[in-house]
Amino acid sequence: MHKPQFCIYPILLALCMSLSSCDQPLPSWNTGKLVVIVSENIQGAQAEFEKELVQQFSEQQHVTFDLMELPPEKIKSALLQHKAHMAVASSRNDSSEDGLKYGPGYQTVRWLVVCDRNHFLPKKVEDLLGKSVAIDSATDKPDWLEKLKLRTAGINWRDSRGIPAAELLDKVADDTSDCAIANELQFSDALEFHPNLAAAFDIGFPSRIAWAFPADTDPRLYQQAQDFFAGIERNGTLRSLLERYFGHINWLATMDAATFISGIDTVLPRYRRLFEEAATVTGIDWRLLAALAYQESQWNPLATSYTNVRGMMMLTEDTADRMNVENRLDAQESILAGARYLAMLRDQMPGRIPEPDRTWLALAAYNQGYSHLEDARILTQRARMNADSWEDVKKWLPYLNHPAYYKTLKHGYARGSEAVALVENIRNYYDMLKRLNPDRYPSGPEQAAYQLIEPLQKLLIHSR
Repeated sequence: MHKPQFCIYPILLALCMSLSSCDQPLPSWNTGKLVVIVSENIQGAQAEFEKELVQQFSEQQHVTFDLMELPPEKIKSALLQHKAHMAVASSRNDSSEDGLKYGPGYQTVRWLVVCDRNHFLPKKVEDLLGKSVAIDSATDKPDWLEKLKLRTAGINWRDSRGIPAAELLDKVADDTSDCAIANELQFSDALEFHPNLAAAFDIGFPSRIAWAFPADTDPRLYQQAQDFFAGIERNGTLRSLLERYFGHINWLATMDAATFISGIDTVLPRYRRLFEEAATVTGIDWRLLAALAYQESQWNPLATSYTNVRGMMMLTEDTADRMNVENRLDAQESILAGARYLAMLRDQMPGRIPEPDRTWLALAAYNQGYSHLEDARILTQRARMNADSWEDVKKWLPYLNHPAYYKTLKHGYARGSEAVALVENIRNYYDMLKRLNPDRYPSGPEQAAYQLIEPLQKLLIHSR
């Protein structure tokens, strides 16, 4: 498998761009190396998603690739000067007036007005009059934004050239700016570290993301890109990648306690015996297993995700094979296998970790994998906090989505905030089941009662 070559070549290219005497032509893309520009402002899930798309494309073309990071305001000129073959994650423009041409749109993102929910949460554009709204004017913003600025002189538009959206949203979270305009991917990343942020309302029109090429690019390269996206859309790869990297964006929502309580009366009785049998085998409280199953599938034995995780306990193919499951859609098989897998993860924890931390950490590993949990525990240790405490580890799990951290770890990028939300939700569901079903297993993890009906964002407090 071809791996990205992060070598001195991109550095030389960047240096070449800064020297007027350096006009060495870019080698043809099909001679073995594809040079791809990515904005240095792209981080987290978006960066990993784009890298994987380029890697799959380069493998299909039997070439390696170099990623060249540039400030967003320099990307267009670099393409027009043929310093690279293409750029990823560009807002698609169907005209060629800017000297570029664009491949197929592969992702649609909404633009949002993001504010601090604790200080100011407008409902419409008119509510922003007299307020400061930060935007990164260097980024490829859509045409409607400039028109909006002309029509709304009463808004203090703070153009921050070259400052990444992440930093602008930091300022909103710190109450330096009233609001900022960001796309939903940028907002999702920021929410992991600033739970006080909120998307006040959508603004303008969604953007289509595409690869950008010089208008005079090699027609063969452009056609290969067209064929590549047509292929991964046809075979479901694009949908799977979008689910893998961005499926969590709308997932962090208020826990629906009313629906859960209704399900306790109408759905759970059909499966309670299966949870109790699995509890007998594993020693895990049946109510905890039922809470896990509800979080995973809402007690739907036929549940299936885009990434082919299936069944009551949403088992991957690898986990099902490991647990000798023949049919993931069989409720009995799925519940027993999920319980055995959770027990195995719990037993894998160092013996010194007490309950209930042992179980909460095992649940995080159930979601993200044991190796990513260990990476989060390493970050916790580096911060001189307790890697055996769930309360400390959950503060560092979200940093598995931050390149400054995951690039220093053995197992790389992960959606750690999803694991945090999953565990906290399960703890709430479990607590509710204990209140409504007071019988208990002595081996079950102890926990304090929780406030119910609380937004998950308030549970995700990512302080160091």
